[in-house]
Amino acid sequence: MSLTSFALRFAAPVPKVEQFDRFLFLGPHPDDIEIGAGATAAKLSAAGKQVTFLICMDGRYGLEHAPVGTTPEQLVEIRRDEAKASAKKLGVEDVRFLDLSDGGFYEFEELLQGVARVIAETQAQMILAPDPDVMSECHVDHRCVGECAKRLAFFAPFPEIMARYDAAPAPVGALAFYMAARPNRFVKTRGLLPRQMDAIFSCHQSQFPSGCGDAKSIALYLRLRSADYGLRTLSVSAEGFRVIGRTQMHCLPEADQ
Repeated sequence: MSLTSFALRFAAPVPKVEQFDRFLFLGPHPDDIEIGAGATAAKLSAAGKQVTFLICMDGRYGLEHAPVGTTPEQLVEIRRDEAKASAKKLGVEDVRFLDLSDGGFYEFEELLQGVARVIAETQAQMILAPDPDVMSECHVDHRCVGECAKRLAFFAPFPEIMARYDAAPAPVGALAFYMAARPNRFVKTRGLLPRQMDAIFSCHQSQFPSGCGDAKSIALYLRLRSADYGLRTLSVSAEGFRVIGRTQMHCLPEADQ
């Protein structure tokens, strides 16, 4: 760590997730928010915070575990219902959909405009999205949603720029990446892992039918991740995020060290 980056941590610390009141969670597909940050969403909702889920892609090609004979069009409706039911278990009632095609078959400008409008409508103070800078991430939808979040988090307070997306400005003060390789902020989630698991595995049956190998692998991963981050926070369990405040969003490369 350079002397500049060390000093920056004290001069301009990154915000804490729970200090905000209005949150917009961006999910590339139904189930991503729950896997990446479901326990945190449940905690924020229980604390009376305004929490909105925006599912950007329709998940039409996630047919691996869907019932035999299911068409992509049918799966879109199934996954939409699953997403609503799952969010409700986490205490989240405001669930929205952009209905862009799974698999990268959309224009990035469509994604930007759709997300910008929801940022404006919710007046989000923090945006949460998958980390697009993780080297191992190969899914184009995850990377696109993360890049979209980066662009709009910075530009959200600028009326003239947001107007180009047919949206009003919003007071976004920070961006939090879930599924991050290098988290710098943690949310203690004691007692919330079972609720997160229930939201994923009892609702997203088209992706994680009972007894399937993927369900077992994800469940084990979540337990291990929760325990690992819990140790870092002297807690039983926690979720980690790579948080960027407005100070760190521009011209400060040392903030990433």
